[in-house]
Amino acid sequence: MPVPGLRRASWASRSSVDDSPVSGEDEVVEPDQGNGNSQFPSSPAPPHLRLLQLTTLAVLSHIISQLRPGADLSRVVLPTFILEPRSMLERITNFMAHPETLLPMTTIDDPTERFISVVKFYLSGWHIKPPGVKKPLNPILGETFTSYWDYPDGTRGYYISEQTSHHPPKSSYFFMAPEHNIRIDGTLKPRSKFLGNSAASMMEGIAILRLLNHGEDKEKGERYILTQPNMYARGILFGKMKYELGDHSYVRCPEHNLVADIEFKTKGYFSGTYNAIGGTIKNEKTGEVLYELSGLWNGEMHLKDVKTHHKELLFDATHAKHSKPTARPIEEQGERESQRLWLETVKAINTRNHEAATDEKTKIEDRQREEAAKRADEGVEWRPRLFRAVEGGPGGQDEGEEDLDWIINAEVDAHDPETAKKQILAIAPIVKANPVTAGSSTGTNVDGNTNNVQQKSTQLEDVEEHEYPGVWETTIHRLFSVLLHDAQHKRFRVSWPTTPRHATAGYPI
Repeated sequence: MPVPGLRRASWASRSSVDDSPVSGEDEVVEPDQGNGNSQFPSSPAPPHLRLLQLTTLAVLSHIISQLRPGADLSRVVLPTFILEPRSMLERITNFMAHPETLLPMTTIDDPTERFISVVKFYLSGWHIKPPGVKKPLNPILGETFTSYWDYPDGTRGYYISEQTSHHPPKSSYFFMAPEHNIRIDGTLKPRSKFLGNSAASMMEGIAILRLLNHGEDKEKGERYILTQPNMYARGILFGKMKYELGDHSYVRCPEHNLVADIEFKTKGYFSGTYNAIGGTIKNEKTGEVLYELSGLWNGEMHLKDVKTHHKELLFDATHAKHSKPTARPIEEQGERESQRLWLETVKAINTRNHEAATDEKTKIEDRQREEAAKRADEGVEWRPRLFRAVEGGPGGQDEGEEDLDWIINAEVDAHDPETAKKQILAIAPIVKANPVTAGSSTGTNVDGNTNNVQQKSTQLEDVEEHEYPGVWETTIHRLFSVLLHDAQHKRFRVSWPTTPRHATAGYPI
């Protein structure tokens, strides 16, 4: 039977895929490198948009400035003014940031309704992102990040992550809310592609969500296999910069033969809508389509029963408030924990001192290269500290989970919350050394601020989209003309790789 209040809401009979308004906050990005002395013509935008003017020309100029004799574009680094001031290991916590969709899942008895609740949870986190087009900091090998959520009922959710590979990049993570019988294991394996005027992060890897109080396997619980949409940064050379999710992703429950095929639709040149989704929930065994999905991943998302034609509001991201986890204070963190590792870089990004941000970021990256060279010289194989290789294949303890590659290196009780909490806290430091009561914690939020001293942030909401014709196209054309002229006269040689590793830094923009 449906659970009252889970996802019930009235709605109009028509879908919002093509006619819902799209917020302009996605359409614009920062203009300069924070020094107040932009080398480009001033924008015609009004003063309140000055912080959000076109950055395309600045990015292009930054890239061109790196071209030297024999330059390889795989070594081109994007400027720090398009960086999000947190590591990718922290950004993954967006996935668990809506406890109102996460925690009710295990309380639902009907398998189909429970599956729908998992789809709702899956769709609820994609709207969480900084304004404009931003990419998180690339985790270095062995970097870790841990945090926790305090829930209204007095329970907690725990998160542990580690960068388990650098080439290719792999970010492995573990989440558990013991009292709610929920566990998530995942490995994110982004692969970069350069697509002319777009950069793409192909989001390979999976997450396995376990509802431990359901399922035939009492130890592993009822398993849901989740994949992710790909991420695109449009307009990186000309036009307006835009962040899009695209392609198909899946939520699959093998035990009940249910699968949700969700298409994140990219906007076409002449038609379509930004941020649209569409999809179906069907029985894989019979092929019967049970429900249809539609809407906007940053707005209203709808569910339609194919048999009854009844439509419902599944999730509304328009005004949804997500819950940020809490990390231990910086002074308690180790040198390779994300917030301490990137502290100076983040400070520089937040103060818009992009020269300092580049310097601090380069120091960390250079140290990583030196460590790799030393291991190679000494013949030492690096291994993760918190995760172990998956033991898959027939009869393996992780059979069916081979795509995870890495899984938390600890036994965690599936049924006794108190035992599970002790086991989780023994894996790595997560909570403050001298914890205080929930609500008065002075731990560090994932945005780098303490709970009781929040920094003021520039409000970037409800900003109109602006395109900058005329002078911008002319200037870009001239830059390309100079570049082409110099290349023709052999003033430098450019190598164009298929996948420029550093152009998108291997991580979602």
